[in-house]
Amino acid sequence: MAEFVSRREFLNLLAATGGTAAALKAGAALGLLPGGVAAAALDLVNPGTAGRRVAILGSGISGLTAAYELGKAGYDCTVLEASHRAGGRIFTVRHGDLIDEIGNRQYCEFEDEPHMYFNAGAARIPSTHRNLLHYCKELGVELEVFVGENNNAYLQDDSLLDGKPIRSNDYKTNVRGFLAEMLAKSMSSEEIDQPFTETEAEQLLGMLREFGDLSEGDLYRGSLRTGYASGGFLTHGVQKDMLAFRDLLTGRVGRNALAGFEGDYGPMLMQPTGGMDKIIAGYTRVLGNRMNYRAMVTAVQITEDGVDVAYDQDGVRHTLQADYCFNCIPTHLMVGIEHNFPADYVKAMKYVQRGRAYKAAFQARERFWEKDDIYGGISWMNNRSAQIWYPFHGIHKARGVVLGAYDYGGGMNHTEMNQAERIESHLQDGEKIHPNYRNLVEKPITIAWHRMNHMLGCSARWSRNFRTGWTHDEEALYRTLQAPVNGRHYFIGDQISMHSAWQESAIMSAQWALANLDERVRAKSA
Repeated sequence: MAEFVSRREFLNLLAATGGTAAALKAGAALGLLPGGVAAAALDLVNPGTAGRRVAILGSGISGLTAAYELGKAGYDCTVLEASHRAGGRIFTVRHGDLIDEIGNRQYCEFEDEPHMYFNAGAARIPSTHRNLLHYCKELGVELEVFVGENNNAYLQDDSLLDGKPIRSNDYKTNVRGFLAEMLAKSMSSEEIDQPFTETEAEQLLGMLREFGDLSEGDLYRGSLRTGYASGGFLTHGVQKDMLAFRDLLTGRVGRNALAGFEGDYGPMLMQPTGGMDKIIAGYTRVLGNRMNYRAMVTAVQITEDGVDVAYDQDGVRHTLQADYCFNCIPTHLMVGIEHNFPADYVKAMKYVQRGRAYKAAFQARERFWEKDDIYGGISWMNNRSAQIWYPFHGIHKARGVVLGAYDYGGGMNHTEMNQAERIESHLQDGEKIHPNYRNLVEKPITIAWHRMNHMLGCSARWSRNFRTGWTHDEEALYRTLQAPVNGRHYFIGDQISMHSAWQESAIMSAQWALANLDERVRAKSA
């Protein structure tokens, strides 16, 4: 007989699905990241007239956070950004914007309307990301609800129901019904009395019946929760035909519907009104002339009492002598820049890998999804395009922008294609859900983050084995790179986080470094 899972073990398993919030809280408990409310409580001491000049390398959100907090405390900050824009992987594409992908430069041709934009990088803010939300509030960045899970959106898999798209609600309701029926039938066995009391067993059985909308005899015979096949308002509703469980098991895409909005995506999600780069605009509005664009760092030298940074801007070589340096340049790029970092530091820099992420978007000639009762949300496909996102803003406008592909962790398939081949791939995939798709969309853009200039990669990856987690050696490398060199140079960004790919992680890495610097400054003045 299989061993039963104890209640304690069950709770631990539930906790394991906590996603970002759980991972970040665990990191705080281990002293690897600051606590969840650190942003609101951050209070840096004024350095006085000496030891106050800081070089910020890169204008990702970690660099902007460092510059913002240091500026409030009285430090003299200079931000050096190699690109023509701030934000790093926070990139909202609008009319006329340059997509600086190496070998595939593009200019966005979307209509010049406020709602016609595409978040090509960061796109969602979970309500558990307190630090990021704190800065949104402090910087006056208005927020709106992001619609991710929409049961009216579709699932499409060539091996499921002969490739016919199915509403997410139909899939999930039927799967829940069949699973609940199987569990309810097992509840009638004598085995269930071993881990639960009779009262608990009856309560759980009642929960299963409600969960799966089971009929008498604990059988699943379909459910009105999927909506009506016809009627339902002025006439009695007719229940949709029940789907066969064996058919639901044939496709892989349904797993996304069942798990795609758990963990990191489980809390309510938000975005800044008008696009994710409104957060970046909030920072740069405050930082003003401390921002320096097209300033490419060529050397970083740690000295006894500071950091010397060489950079090229407008064809001229400059040198910035700073007391401290906060560096969010991706480590795999920083390795190729002249420096005098210690060997163990360089080893850690080289160890960090980068994920690949790919997105594509189209301007829609009309808001065809709204005619299909879809207002925001994501349709999932078992193909290389993977997802279609429908905009939740600009409701009932003439046009909108749809995400036509999102391949996170992959992307190489599309990178190996030219632009025309990429677009044709997305059109063919989209037609499997929306039959007239290629005639409904236009003005495509594609973004392969591992080909984007000044980035050449997506989120940082420390662990080589996602399932087994971090090794002791990996954690040692992480701690090496997190610690400052000579108390002067700090690496920051999601690359100094145990849960990368989120703005919250990057911000918290900056907060950890700021707190460490502040502790050193206070110790010197004591």
